This record gives sequence, C-alpha cells and structure tokens, in this order.
Amino acid sequence: MEFVYVVPRKTLLGDQEIHGLLPLAPAELEERFLAPAREEGFFIERSWVETHPEFKQPIPYVAVMHGEELFCLTRLQTQGEKRLHGKRSIGVGGHINPCDHPENGGELFTNACHRELHEELLLPDVPLPLTPLGILNDDRTDVGSVHLGLVFRLDASEFEVAVRETDAMVGEFEPLDSLTSLASGPESPFETWSSLLLASGALKGSATSVS
Repeated sequence: MEFVYVVPRKTLLGDQEIHGLLPLAPAELEERFLAPAREEGFFIERSWVETHPEFKQPIPYVAVMHGEELFCLTRLQTQGEKRLHGKRSIGVGGHINPCDHPENGGELFTNACHRELHEELLLPDVPLPLTPLGILNDDRTDVGSVHLGLVFRLDASEFEVAVRETDAMVGEFEPLDSLTSLASGPESPFETWSSLLLASGALKGSATSVS
C-alpha cells in the first residue's frame, strides 16, 4: 500500500484554470504554492486519491539539461506505470512519499526531488543545482486532473548523467530544439507534461541555479 502527499485543490489553485506551465520565480512559487502545500497537505493512500480530483498530488518534475541539450527518457514496457509505456519524457520525478518528510532534516519538496532524481538516474552525491521554473497543470485528462507538477531545471553541465533503471527506461542528451520540434508535431511521442513543458519555451536559454 503506497501513501502519497496530497493538497486540497482549492488550496493550490482556488478558482484558477491553469493549463500547461505557469512560470514562477522562486519567491512567488514558495509564497503561492509551496508554503500553502506544506501547511495543508497530508499523506493518504494513493489508490483512493487517484480518483478524487478535489485533491492534487504534487509531483516534482525535473528537466535535466547540459547547455542546450536535454536528457530525454523513453519508458520501456517493463516499467510499472502502464499508461506511460513507450512514451518519451523530459521530466524526472514522481510522487512525494512519507520517507520525504523533513523530520530528519531537509525540506519536503526538495527531499522528494532529490530522492526521485537519484532513484532514476546515476548522479554524483553532491548538492544538485536546481532552478525552480513554476507549476505544470493539465486538467483535461483523468491522470492530469489529480496531479500538479512542481517543475525544476537541473544544470548537469558539470557531471555525467546516466539512467539507473536500465530495465525500465533508456535515456540520453538530445538537442532541445529537436525535441521541441518533435513535440509540436501531429504525432508527438511525448507524455502530456513533457509536451506542455517543451511548448512553453521555458527551457530555452540559461538561468541562475540554486541548490
């Protein structure tokens, strides 16, 4: 039985209708979403909340970049989440679990972000240069209606990156422009969040990173 972190939809979105990426500076992201989510969020059984869109499951979603190249993953059929089989993804992340609780230090969302990165990728055991980009929302599908992406960019220009779960996915760095063009085509191979993030243009150019 898996327990995941959830926040009432009203707490995070109010009456806003957000589709795609809402770009936010770090201070605004903290004030409008992260602080309220810490205050009113709680853990609940995942199987129950997957069918209750009155709650949102915050999902750390990290784009790993090396200059103008983006690490792109393809999920194999051996991967647990059948809805994503064969789909390409530019985001590394997943649900926030009780082990991410900051009772032993750190911060809830940062802890979850780092855990997911290290579970899916081979990365050095150093502070990771993460830049918050905003939130990602898509209420047009059943899956999207119960999740909310917390989007970050990881600057991987100073270290090697490789897939850890080679039985579940493959991945490599590819030019951002090529991936953006591919996502905009009529037969996009990307999962929805990846398509929305690529379409936003938020990954173009450089940004100052924060640990």
